[in-house]
Amino acid sequence: MARGNGHLIVEIGAFALLLALAASLAQVALSVAGRLRRSNPLAGAGEGAGLAAFAGVAVAFGCLIYAFVVSDFSVSNVAANSHSQKPLLYRVAGAWGSHEGSMLLWCLALTGFGAAAAGLGGGLPRALRTTTVATQGVLGVVFLAYAAFASNPFTRVEQPPVEGASLNPLLQDPALAVHPPFLYCGYVGLSVVFSLAVAALIEGRADAAWARWVRPWTLAAWSMLTIGITLGAFWAYYELGWGGWWFWDPVENASFMPWLMATALLHSAIVTERRGALPGWTIFLALAGFTFSMLGAFLVRSGVLTSVHAFAVDPTRGVLLLMILASTAGAGFALFAWRAPGLVKGGVFAPVSRESALVLNNILLAAATATVLLGTLYPLIREAIAGEAISVGPPYFNLTFTPLMAALLILLPAGPLLAWKRGDARGVAQRLWIAALVALGAGLLTLAIVSPTKALGAAGIGLGGWLIAGALVEVLERVRAFRVPPRESLRRLFGLPRGAWGMSLAHLGMGVFVLGAVFETAWKVEAAETLPVGGALDAGAYHVSLDAVRAAEGPNYEAERAAVTVTKAGKVICRLAPERRFYMPGGQTTSEVGLCYQGASHVYVVLGERREGPAGPVWLVRAYWNPWASLIFFGPGIMALGGFISLSDRRLRLGVARRERPA
Repeated sequence: MARGNGHLIVEIGAFALLLALAASLAQVALSVAGRLRRSNPLAGAGEGAGLAAFAGVAVAFGCLIYAFVVSDFSVSNVAANSHSQKPLLYRVAGAWGSHEGSMLLWCLALTGFGAAAAGLGGGLPRALRTTTVATQGVLGVVFLAYAAFASNPFTRVEQPPVEGASLNPLLQDPALAVHPPFLYCGYVGLSVVFSLAVAALIEGRADAAWARWVRPWTLAAWSMLTIGITLGAFWAYYELGWGGWWFWDPVENASFMPWLMATALLHSAIVTERRGALPGWTIFLALAGFTFSMLGAFLVRSGVLTSVHAFAVDPTRGVLLLMILASTAGAGFALFAWRAPGLVKGGVFAPVSRESALVLNNILLAAATATVLLGTLYPLIREAIAGEAISVGPPYFNLTFTPLMAALLILLPAGPLLAWKRGDARGVAQRLWIAALVALGAGLLTLAIVSPTKALGAAGIGLGGWLIAGALVEVLERVRAFRVPPRESLRRLFGLPRGAWGMSLAHLGMGVFVLGAVFETAWKVEAAETLPVGGALDAGAYHVSLDAVRAAEGPNYEAERAAVTVTKAGKVICRLAPERRFYMPGGQTTSEVGLCYQGASHVYVVLGERREGPAGPVWLVRAYWNPWASLIFFGPGIMALGGFISLSDRRLRLGVARRERPA
């Protein structure tokens, strides 16, 4: 009876997916009809259809999760990506751990954002709102049709296996269980911005009220994407066992490029909202942001990349994804080429002004994105044309991307202190002298005390100090500290808009990240030796001894578990238990690292493969000293928090379409 109910629920899921596709078609048809006939009832019906599409996908996704939880191996997707011995968390996460399931999660996020845009769009002018809902419906139709007919997660197996093949062991991790939902909300949240851009082009309207709507949707997507990328970096750090957190893997780049575009869009939309300038460029960035999201979906799911993050699928589905990318992005940019010249141009501004600073910010971000795009696609293009497999790794990105971002970060604290239309460069320099002194002092102290031979590392520490001090100066300038009585400054501090707090936190979080990344990169210490039980090695000031290695058993794996003691100056500071796991269902071996937290720094220990030595078994043990590594993940957390705080500001609240005077 239970199996029969399970079969019924799976069929309900498949049917709900088709109903969601039908609702998205109705969303497009009713919204277009409402726009052409200027009929509010028809437009309202289109918005209702958008809500129905989301409900249908939510039901389908719930049914897929149920199939994974009960291990219904009559579903091909479950049989290929689950196992009855897996812990419940990873059975649930298996629902989005495959190509089919991840595309259904993509559709859930897409229709969810579409429903939110329809339900919260009361403040938009009616024509813009209706056209936005219709465009979002078109995106829903395209991706739901792909999910239903080319990548159906409910496809049955004629002869169900007794047991499943299980999910990739590397993906059986808490961070990877929650990483995709955040990442997809960031990816797909940019679809609303794409739809708003298309609507602005069709209606010929990209004014301050339109930009006010672009900002909160971009901010929500940017914040989610920041969390998703950070979770992915943290997973790579402690799960893959290579001691690092970012390798410029093409799949990592696929999520990073939309983030860079969203960052540029946030700053460009401010200029359009406050000054009515750069409407065409803001629309271009809105189109580019979701285009890069779709490019990421293609790269990860087409089979053109080999990565632990990528889904291996057949070429046919890869071609379909490429067609979706080409047709959707192509239509958007073709519309841009046709309609953008007719947009009303904004006001003029001086070379030294906040507008100019934001334009320079955008130029550097766009150039940085272009370097990442080139480094990601060039090996694929070269292999396709010449049949020669090459790789583009960290040296290229360090040489091209890092200088661009360094220039951007040097300019970052000055932008918020410049006035709109015409700024005072000398006045800004005078207000930032404390930040400059902090940066210079941090760099010189690092060079003198930590390492006199690492000038670039010291410069990076100075840059991190510059960003943090600059963010604090920004807050102090807003409350006019030291210029008004302390009580008045305190009153102004508590009265600052949440949007201002959010921006300052985002800039401060970037400084915290820079400090962590520079210290971890420049002063990391690595040691690797083949050790018997009782052997030891040194990683910097830390002594790592291998005390024992024992067999262990997990719910769906067997392991060798080491007992490791970490000491410093003869004092025990940590006992770790790194593991080398063997997953029986898939026949794969993984490493579970041991992390010893010393403040913001880490001692990182990996147990490698077992070998037979002259006197008995030995194990390859690698140990790293990663100074200030926690800041690498803490900084983006502060940035995302700043994004959410800004999003809660009433001036960014959805539905408020009036333009306020420039501050």
